[in-house]
Amino acid sequence: MPPRAKELTPAQIKNLKHPGGEKPVKVAVGGVSGLHIQIWPSGAKSWVLRTRYGDWAETKLADGTIQRGRKKREIGLGAYPDILPGAARDKAREAKAKLEAGIDPIAERKATQAALIAAQRRGMTFAEAWEKFAAQKIKEFSTDKYREQWQRTVELYALPDLGKMAVQDIGLQDVLRVLTPLWDEKNVTAVKVRERVEKVLAWATVQGYRTGDNPARWRGNLDMVLPAPSKVAGGENYPALQLDQVARWWQALQAREGMGAKALAFQALTATRSGAIRFATWDEIDLAAKVWTIQPGRQASKIPANESAKRIPLSADMVAILEALPRLEGSNLVFWAPRGGALSDATLGKMMRVIHEADQKAGGKGYVDAKTGEQAVPHGLRSTFRTWIAERTAFDGDLAEVALFHKVGTKVAQAYNRADQVEKRRAMMAAWGDFLAGREPAKVVQLQGARA
Repeated sequence: MPPRAKELTPAQIKNLKHPGGEKPVKVAVGGVSGLHIQIWPSGAKSWVLRTRYGDWAETKLADGTIQRGRKKREIGLGAYPDILPGAARDKAREAKAKLEAGIDPIAERKATQAALIAAQRRGMTFAEAWEKFAAQKIKEFSTDKYREQWQRTVELYALPDLGKMAVQDIGLQDVLRVLTPLWDEKNVTAVKVRERVEKVLAWATVQGYRTGDNPARWRGNLDMVLPAPSKVAGGENYPALQLDQVARWWQALQAREGMGAKALAFQALTATRSGAIRFATWDEIDLAAKVWTIQPGRQASKIPANESAKRIPLSADMVAILEALPRLEGSNLVFWAPRGGALSDATLGKMMRVIHEADQKAGGKGYVDAKTGEQAVPHGLRSTFRTWIAERTAFDGDLAEVALFHKVGTKVAQAYNRADQVEKRRAMMAAWGDFLAGREPAKVVQLQGARA
């Protein structure tokens, strides 16, 4: 057994000096076997416990000899004089007792620190998480207007209720408190709020600020307590062109020049979303087969990656627009901005607004939604198309829903019927083009065999 170190007094420990050199030295201070004061060349001092623990074992050294003993452990106990000799000896006794009980003090300390850091991270509020998430996400958007709209939905509807809550504490009832007042009256907005709250909480989970399921998730969660958006009566709709104004609006659009006008005309003819038009590429277009194919997951397609590609039959009017378009060297985009890149969503909206305001200046009433009186917007053209199907034609309503990329029938029916009926839709879309151009008779169109 090695000789027991003499117990140094506080004054002796204070007066210890580094003997010189570049390496720290350790001096046994006694009182507890293995307790040392470590002195650095700078004069700084700290406490170190050098001890052995565990069962005796044999270890084969590099030279082949066998060494028998217990495991060595060196444990830092803190800085001097922050920790004085009496406290250091108490900490050393405690550490040795834990080692004998099979507890590693260093591992225990790391676990405690990790738990403390995790607890501090989970204390982040929803408002703080939203600010950090938005700062990164907002870089993806091409226009200031859309950035403002995207932020405003959360700031107006979610932050008042969730802003001061820790993200870790937000549960299903908290999310419902935000969504329920909106769900029936402003469903389109409510859906956007839900999606953005879900993403903020998902970001917080990935960053370690919360654990557990996402209470803003739709499937298997909110869909159990809220009606599907498609089934909500009185849901919010985009302002749409009135059927009696369509031909006049189309003529006004044809008088406009530029890529924005061509893109808006193509959107009207195809009854697709703005994003599908703005990011359309020439490799999606088959002019020979007269089909436009949008792959799932494509930017702004609104087609989930787990669904099949969507095909749009190209009518003669659509093909005429495409064949007349100039190509941008080095770009595969069908509709492109003057400075290159995709058109902004604001470009199509601005074209609608310009036509509306021009009609008003000419003494007309502009182009407004019949119910709300609000100026019609590009997305509302889809509603105009659907209303035309229902009120002016004998085309099957389900066929129109397929054209709008909406799911038709029960989930079972959807699983078995995956046909997109592109050839049946070709006649429907050609008739829609005739209606836009004012070529349809004023009376209801009776299309024989449309339901076949």
